[in-house]
Parts: sequence; structure tokens; C-alpha cells
Amino acid sequence: MPAITPSLSPATADLNSRQTIRARIRQARRELSFAQQQQYANTAMAPMLAALLSKNARSVAAYLSNDGELDTRPLIDALWSTGIDVYLPRLHPFSKGNLIFLRYQPTTPLQKNHLGIWEPALDIRQLILPQQLDVVITPLVAFDSQGNRMGMGGGYYDRTLANWQQQGKPLPVGYAHNCQQVAKLDQAHWDVPLPLIVTPQQVFEFVK
Repeated sequence: MPAITPSLSPATADLNSRQTIRARIRQARRELSFAQQQQYANTAMAPMLAALLSKNARSVAAYLSNDGELDTRPLIDALWSTGIDVYLPRLHPFSKGNLIFLRYQPTTPLQKNHLGIWEPALDIRQLILPQQLDVVITPLVAFDSQGNRMGMGGGYYDRTLANWQQQGKPLPVGYAHNCQQVAKLDQAHWDVPLPLIVTPQQVFEFVK
């Protein structure tokens, strides 16, 4: 199966199956060089920080990037410097398929979960309820020009954000490489579209 290169037009992405899109976009972002990853992470940080400040966000859930995702480290450093509280997701210890969020500081101990993703060590003193967060920066594999999001298929963020519009928070915001944009994603009823997506080259805002 040929892999998408980062310069390939989104309109040429094969939309025949979610599995095909997921595999090809993941390959595209893995093929970005270390220098490209650094450049894109630093470039995307400023518009994302500006967007969060414009929303008066004081508590923001981020994530630690892996599998070629747009690196969140520069953004997290900027959030700390600005005095914004940062939280990270952790797989729920008792409720399979769900997430909890714990305060993340420079001294927070981290451990890898069974998915190979770094998460904070369990400490209920650092726990925040999802509805207490202002913003959840949401990982994604692919997105389209309508703000539709494709994740890794586990549904963790769709469950977390299912009621955000009724509750008014937390605001879900996407963070991705430009090569992760495709022409159109077919959405399932449980998929949560994003009102805001930030990439190194563009800020997309949608009415949801």
C-alpha cells in the first residue's frame, strides 16, 4: 500500500475505508523528519496558545505525543510559562474505555500504559473532572474541512466529549499536522466533531 507523503494533496486521500485513511495518515506523519517535527511543533505552538488565551482557558488538558503526532511539548512549556494549569489523560483504572485527567507539572512522574502512551502516575489528589476543564486538546489521526475528526478507534475522546455542547465545556480543540487533513470523513453517530483545529499552517474554526 503506498503511503501518503506530507506534501500530498488532501483531496487525493483514499476515502474508501477508515482503516485505509488511518494507516496512510499515520505513515505520513511518521515520515516527517526530526527537524520537520521540531519546526512544525514550534510553528503551531503560537497560534494554539493565542487561541487558548482568546478563550480565557485556565485549565487545559493536553497529551504527550507519540506515533508521529504533532509534538505538544513546546505548547505545554508555553502553557506552564503563561500560568495555565495543564492536565494529561490517563486510562481510567476501573472503567474500561474511559479517561481520567490528572494535573501535569514538570515533576509529575510518568509511566507508559499498555498502549505505549506516556501518562501521569495515578494520584487522585491531582484529579480534575472533565467538565471542570476549559479545553481538551484532542489527539486525532485525520480531519476534514468540516471539522470532522478521526481518532485511533478506541473512542476514548468521543466518550469524554460526548456532552460538551450541552454542558458548555470542555471545548475540544484539535492539534495536527497539515498532512492529516483529508477531503471528507464519513462520520459515525458517536463521533464528536471539533469546533477548532490548529495546524502549523492554519487555524480552522467551525460553527458547531
